Amino acid sequence: MRLIIPTLFLLATCVCAATAAPLHLTTENLPPASMVGADGVITGRATDKIRELMARTGTEYKIEMLPWKRALMMAQTRERTCVYSTSRTPERESWFKWVGPTDEAEWQFWGRADHRFPLNTVDDARKLRIGTSIGDARDDYLRSRGFNVDAATNDLVNPQKLLLNRIDLWAVAVRNGAAFPAPPEWGDKLVPLMVFHRVKVYLACNPSVPDELIDKLNAALAEMRRDGSLQRIDRKYDQPAK
Repeated sequence: MRLIIPTLFLLATCVCAATAAPLHLTTENLPPASMVGADGVITGRATDKIRELMARTGTEYKIEMLPWKRALMMAQTRERTCVYSTSRTPERESWFKWVGPTDEAEWQFWGRADHRFPLNTVDDARKLRIGTSIGDARDDYLRSRGFNVDAATNDLVNPQKLLLNRIDLWAVAVRNGAAFPAPPEWGDKLVPLMVFHRVKVYLACNPSVPDELIDKLNAALAEMRRDGSLQRIDRKYDQPAK
């Protein structure tokens, strides 16, 4: 009996410590969804939604910015880790527990404004070189359907590849209803040519995250949707620069 009581106490202590451990959230550098602000803090449209969600549920967390493939894999393999913003695809369904959707996006083909090839249907893109990034859902989607993809380690190098004619198209995710924030150096050189798919994006959590917490986060997100908080954050980032 003397041995049982201390053992039960230690087990209870371990369970409480595990429950209280903060969530480790991973994301990528992809303005305006997630980016490092002038003060060195990770911010952005998607990040602000996640921070508000964590605050409402009293969830302790830390955010780490990583290359997308590593951010995604870390959430797959490390306990109490989640990744955003993650397209929810049939292939990924069993990998994670899902909180969301936090947003919706169009997958668009972008190209040079002076492109010479016809692009009237999605099948017209099959003979073209399409820029994607390693580990991205757009890369998986196009690759599995037999398109000619050229995956980069960082999606943000694809605009330069387009300008240098190293690829013909770039597969871009753009939040529904928002214009893609082209940097000034692109000018009017790169333009959207076609929407080829629509998806919803989520906070995707490792299966070790308790169902109770997933339900709590989803309930808080639903409340944010009802009270206009999600729209307020969207409007903040949709405002044109002055």
